Amino acid sequence: MEIFFGAFTSEWEQRRAALLHEMSSGGRGALAEEEMRRRLKQLAQLGAAGGGGGSSGASGGGGFASKGRAAPRAQVTSPTTTARPMEARLAAIAKGSQPAVVKVASYGGGARVGAMLNYVSRGGELKVENESGRILEGREELARIRGDWEHLFQNRAESRDIGSFSVEIASGFTSDESLHEQVRSTLTSGFGDRRYAYAIAKNEGGSVTVQGLVVLRSGQGERLTGDAKAAGIIQGRYDASAAAGKAAVKFSFHGYGNGVEFGASRLRGLVDRHDDVRDDRGQSIANEKVAGDLVQKEWRGELHSRKSRDVMHVIMSARAGTDVAAFEGAVRDFLAHQFAGHRYVFAMHDPASDPKEAGKGGKRPHVHAHAIVAMKSDCGDRIETTPAVFREWRSVMAEKAREHGIEMEMTDRREFASPPAFTRTQVRPVSREGRTEHVGTSEAAQARYDAKRSGRRTVAKSDRSRQYIIKVQESWQKVALAGGDPQTVAYATQHRKYLESSVSTAQTETSGTVIRADFGSTFRINLATLQEMVLEGQELREMSRAEFETYEKRVETALFKLERSVSADDRADFDEIAGLARDFVNQKRELVDLYEQRQEALSEQSGEETRDRVNDKWDAAVAKHGEAVVEAGNEAIIEIEHYREGLDRIEGGEFPASSKAGFEDGRKQAMERAAQLAVEGNSYIREVAEQDPHLQRAIDQAKTKSDRREEATDKPPSVETIDEQRRDLRGEEEDRQPSDNDEREAHEFASTVNATNRQQDRLSKDREPAQRGGETTRTDPAQQHIPRLEEIEREQMEQRERDLDDRGR
Repeated sequence: MEIFFGAFTSEWEQRRAALLHEMSSGGRGALAEEEMRRRLKQLAQLGAAGGGGGSSGASGGGGFASKGRAAPRAQVTSPTTTARPMEARLAAIAKGSQPAVVKVASYGGGARVGAMLNYVSRGGELKVENESGRILEGREELARIRGDWEHLFQNRAESRDIGSFSVEIASGFTSDESLHEQVRSTLTSGFGDRRYAYAIAKNEGGSVTVQGLVVLRSGQGERLTGDAKAAGIIQGRYDASAAAGKAAVKFSFHGYGNGVEFGASRLRGLVDRHDDVRDDRGQSIANEKVAGDLVQKEWRGELHSRKSRDVMHVIMSARAGTDVAAFEGAVRDFLAHQFAGHRYVFAMHDPASDPKEAGKGGKRPHVHAHAIVAMKSDCGDRIETTPAVFREWRSVMAEKAREHGIEMEMTDRREFASPPAFTRTQVRPVSREGRTEHVGTSEAAQARYDAKRSGRRTVAKSDRSRQYIIKVQESWQKVALAGGDPQTVAYATQHRKYLESSVSTAQTETSGTVIRADFGSTFRINLATLQEMVLEGQELREMSRAEFETYEKRVETALFKLERSVSADDRADFDEIAGLARDFVNQKRELVDLYEQRQEALSEQSGEETRDRVNDKWDAAVAKHGEAVVEAGNEAIIEIEHYREGLDRIEGGEFPASSKAGFEDGRKQAMERAAQLAVEGNSYIREVAEQDPHLQRAIDQAKTKSDRREEATDKPPSVETIDEQRRDLRGEEEDRQPSDNDEREAHEFASTVNATNRQQDRLSKDREPAQRGGETTRTDPAQQHIPRLEEIEREQMEQRERDLDDRGR
C-alpha cells in the first residue's frame, strides 16, 4: 500500500505513517510475523510434549517465557544490567537484602489519565516529576499532561460487556411461578442465548416491571450496544417471535459497563434492592456472594472484555525504614533506563509526608513510588508487558537500588516456595487501615488469598518449574556451605528444606489423584487455528473496516478456545502468546486506519473533480441545445434512472420483490415519455440515447408509431365512401317526420357542435404561441394533432344541422 505522507498535517502523524509503512513493507512488521511464527512453533512443540511448563505465579527465570524474546528498542538491556548469578542473589537475600518489587497496578485509556494523576499526586498536594526531571505542582500543571500526551493515545473505546435493562409487561398472572416462567420466556425471546439476571416489581393494574442485567455479547459473537438502538433491535426480535402474542412488552436499556467488576457490583446492588433475584436458568441469587460467583465464574467467559491500554500504572516498593531519598533516586534511574523515549510522571508516597489519612489508604508503613507511563513512545514503540519483561524490570530496579546504597535483589517465588499472587479481580478490599485487607470474590479466590497472606509453602508443578527448583536447591546448598555467617547458613538451609518438603508434598498429591486426559490434541488444534487466524492479517493492507472487525473477532475466538485448553502452569506462556497476537492485530488495525484516511482524502479530491466535470458538461449541453431543452430532457432521464436504481436494489435484496412490477411499469412509462420528447425534437435526449441502447430502442418505437398516425391522417377518404354515407343519411332523414322532438334534438346537437368548435378554437390559440416561440417539447402528446377523421365527422354534423334547419323552415 502506498502512503502519501503529505496527507498528514502534524509531524507525529507523518512519523507514525512512515513507521507503519516501513512495518507493512517488510520492516518491523515482517520481524513481528517471523517472531509470531517462531513463538507459535515453540508453543506447539511444548503442547505436543504434554502441554509445556511454566509458572502461573511470578515470572520465572529461564524457559519459554524468557528465551529469544527481542526487547523493544526502548528496553534493550545494557551491559550494566546483566543478570546476576542465582547464587549471588540468594546469598545476598540470606544476608538481609530486600526483594525488588515492581508491579503493574492497572491499565487505562487516555480518558483515565486525569483520575490516575489525581490519585498519584494526592489531588495535586504531592510533587510530580516527569521524564525530563521537571517538577510539576498543582492541578493546573497536571491537567496539561493529558493534552501533551493526547497524540500517543489510541482512545479505543472499552467494550460494552454488561447492560442494565428494564422490561414493561402489560399482562396479569395467576401465580408467582407462572409469572417467572413468562418473564424468562419474554427475555429469552428478545435476548436469545445471552446470560441475564432479573428481578420483578408488580405494578397496579396487573402489569409488572422487570429490572436486570444482561451480558451484551451472545454465544455467536454478536455484541449489543446497551442503548436505545439495542433496545430497538431486541424489541423487533421479540415482536417477531411466538411469545409476542401472549403479552404487550416494551424493552429499554439504562446503561452499560465494562468487565467483571462492573457486573459483580451491579448485580450485588440488584440483590440488595430486591428480595427475589433469579438468573436466566431460574436459579435464585440469594445473596451478594452468589451474585459475585455468578459473574466471576459463569459470566466471565462470555464477556470477552476489552479495555484500552494507553497508559499503565506502575508501583515500585521498598521495605519500611528504607532511605527515602536514596529510593527516590533509584526509582528515577530505573524509569529513565527502562522507559527511555516514553512519556511518564512519578510521585513518591512517603508515610511521613503523605497527606492522605491511614484509614483511607494513605500513610502506608513502607515507602513506595507511583508512576504513570504512556504505553506508546513518540517513535511509535509500545511497551511489552510479559513475564519475561516483568522479570527484567525487577532486575533493573534492584541494580539501580544497589547503586544508591540500598541492598536489593531480584527474586522469583519459586526460589522460596511462595504461593502465587492474587489479582485485584479475585478480591475486594474490606479495610485499608495499614496493610489493606481483602475478601475473596469466590471460594477459590479466597483460598488463594489466604495462602498468600499466611505464607503457606507451595511449588509450581510443571516440568520446567521442577527443573528450575532443582537448580534453586543446589544454589541454596552452595550458599549454606560457603556462608560463614551462622544466620546466612540457617536461612539458606531452612529454604532448601522448604523446597524439599513442598516438592515431596506435591508429588504425593499428584500420585494420590491421577487424572489422565489427552489435552494435547485439543491444544494443538486450537494452536493451529490461532496461528491461521493471526497470520491471516498479512492480507489486511487494503481490508475494509467491517472485514477487519470480523478478523479481530475470529482471533479473539481462537484465543478463547486456546485458553480453555491451556493448563494453569502454562498460563504465563499463553499470556505471552496472547499479548503478541493482540499486538499483531493492533498493528494491522493502524494500517487499516491509515488506509481509510488515505481513501477519505482521495474521495474528497475526486469528489471535487467530479463536481467540476459535471458542471462543465452541463454548461456545454446548455450551450449546444438550449437551457429549456436540457432541463426537460434531464428531468426525463432522472426519472428513468430512479426506476432503474429501484430495480437494481430489488435484485440486490434491499427492496422486496413484490414491488418489482410497479418499478418496471414506472420505468416503461418514463421511457415512453422521454422517447416522445425526442420524437418531438428534443435533441439533448437524442444525444443521450446514443449511449443508452434501451432509450434508443424506445425512441425508435415511438417514431414508428408517430409515422403510422401521420400516414393515417394524411390519407383522404374515397368519393364512393362519402357518397354512400350521404345516401344512408338522406334515407334515414326521409323516413323520419318532422316533430317537436326532432327540433329539440336538433338544437341540442347544434349546441354540442358549437361547444366543440369553441374548445377546438381555444386549443388552436394555445398552440400558436408555442409554435411561434419554437418550442419543441409537449407535456401532453395526445393534444398535438387533430385527426383527419374528426374533421370529416364535424363537416357531416354541420351539413346535417343545415338540412334540419331547412326542413324546419
